[in-house]
Amino acid sequence: MAKRFVIIGGGPAGNTAATYAARFGAEVTMIEKDLVGGAAHLRDCIPSKAMIATGGALGTINDAQRMGLTDVSATLDFDALRHRIDTIGKRLERSTTTLLESQGVTLLHGSGRMVGPHQVIAETSDGPLEIEADVVLIATGSRPRIPEWAHVDGERMLTTRDAYPPSTLPEHLVVIGSGVTGVEFVHMFTSFGSEVTLIVSRQQVLPLKDPEVAAALEADFLARGVHLLKGAKALSSTVGSDGVTIECTDGRIVHGSHALLAIGSIPNTDNLGLVEAGVELVDGYVKINHNCQSSLQHVYAAGDVSGKLPLSSVASLQGRKIAEHAMGLHVGPHRHIDYEKAASAIFTEPEIADVGLAEADAFAMGRKIRVTKVPFSANAKALIEDDSRGFVKIISDPATGVVLGGSIVGRHAAELIAVLALAVSAGLRVADLHESLFVHPSMAEALSDAAE
Repeated sequence: MAKRFVIIGGGPAGNTAATYAARFGAEVTMIEKDLVGGAAHLRDCIPSKAMIATGGALGTINDAQRMGLTDVSATLDFDALRHRIDTIGKRLERSTTTLLESQGVTLLHGSGRMVGPHQVIAETSDGPLEIEADVVLIATGSRPRIPEWAHVDGERMLTTRDAYPPSTLPEHLVVIGSGVTGVEFVHMFTSFGSEVTLIVSRQQVLPLKDPEVAAALEADFLARGVHLLKGAKALSSTVGSDGVTIECTDGRIVHGSHALLAIGSIPNTDNLGLVEAGVELVDGYVKINHNCQSSLQHVYAAGDVSGKLPLSSVASLQGRKIAEHAMGLHVGPHRHIDYEKAASAIFTEPEIADVGLAEADAFAMGRKIRVTKVPFSANAKALIEDDSRGFVKIISDPATGVVLGGSIVGRHAAELIAVLALAVSAGLRVADLHESLFVHPSMAEALSDAAE
């Protein structure tokens, strides 16, 4: 008899687990109440990158005279941008649905919850359906965190999901939160011509990133005319017909036409019957082991609800690993997910990407490291593309030369970091990078130079 594999949530973790489990012979049922492909993925991640790409194209066209072109200009069409975002989302949802159906996955549109250790109820338009499960995967994602003081109305006071794009282009946007999401919104809306104020609760943007990386981004923000309120923490909000007023704990007050919350997310684990079924939660997240198993060994969790890195790439890998483990493929030695080796990127301009051990973390733990850094100002391709901002930094072990981590700030950083991610995961040495023959001219040559 085929193993009955029930998945609640159809985002990157859920749909990846579904396709792999089906290939391995499981009878797979997926329950999704919103978008197949994931609401956070298709209503946050993908739309934001589409808007950033449009802003980048707008900037490139309007700066075309620096490339030897004249009489070139462009203006933003908000309706066309909204249609473009909708089209991309629908295409991705359709392709994911088609893949799942081709693998024989049963898709149920509705809400799922556990009503026992091996029982799941799907609330569909045709009524409730009880499903017996040998394996359950909780992959329900997360939603924007909204503090009590924030009076979100979806028009003036926005969460991230109200802003792809908002109904009107903000004249002056106040962004609350200077993490990855917040700085991407700053970049996005300054590209569209909005005035932007960023409320920074600490003394640098991107407080969890390399200070040198954060400084490079701050310099770009200041050049764009962004107002940085450092050491300020939002305390209250007042929404009026003409805009939003934010008061900070230190008494500073800022007024904008719109305000946007980018202060993290909370896991969607409520109303799933998890605790009643015997699944342990910690601060709302499902507590998992190295196989992504919960306190009930046949119940797994992946993606944002697992409390690990909130990255689609991580969620997808968790989904595959869960399918392999649940279907008995991990009978011998195998590689568990090493979350510290996950590459991440921030799609600002310049782009920022990093992987592995950070310089500050190495110093904090007293570990000896070798740090090499090469600026893109010495790179021919960067000069050709008229954007020589940023640098490549590689962290390695001084005794063995093994690449431990690295950061890239500059054009195409999100693509270039793949080389360092592979080096970190495979235990390559800096000599392996330096001896590689990269294309000339290319931005990637800076990786070889930094490995010298």
